[in-house]
Amino acid sequence: MPLYEYECGDCGVRFERRQHMEDEPVRVCPECCGEVHRLIQPVGIIFKGSGFYVTDNRAKSSTAVPGATKDSPESSAAKSDGGKSKSEPSAKD
Repeated sequence: MPLYEYECGDCGVRFERRQHMEDEPVRVCPECCGEVHRLIQPVGIIFKGSGFYVTDNRAKSSTAVPGATKDSPESSAAKSDGGKSKSEPSAKD
């Protein structure tokens, strides 16, 4: 049976009632006989299993520098020049 929380609009008292879903909601405050309304409560969610955290599905290569892939022009130029950039003069000149 669900547990519902109500709040009185007149005196502000909060109370809970365990009711069937088919039951009529409480309309009268037990303290002051004022009008009450049902409060909406957030539902507790529990995620079970893998894949819910960032670290669960990361590949080993994701720790590499962003933007530097195996086929990027910068990385292939650095490998062929021995790590030198194109703007640096070579030692042979």
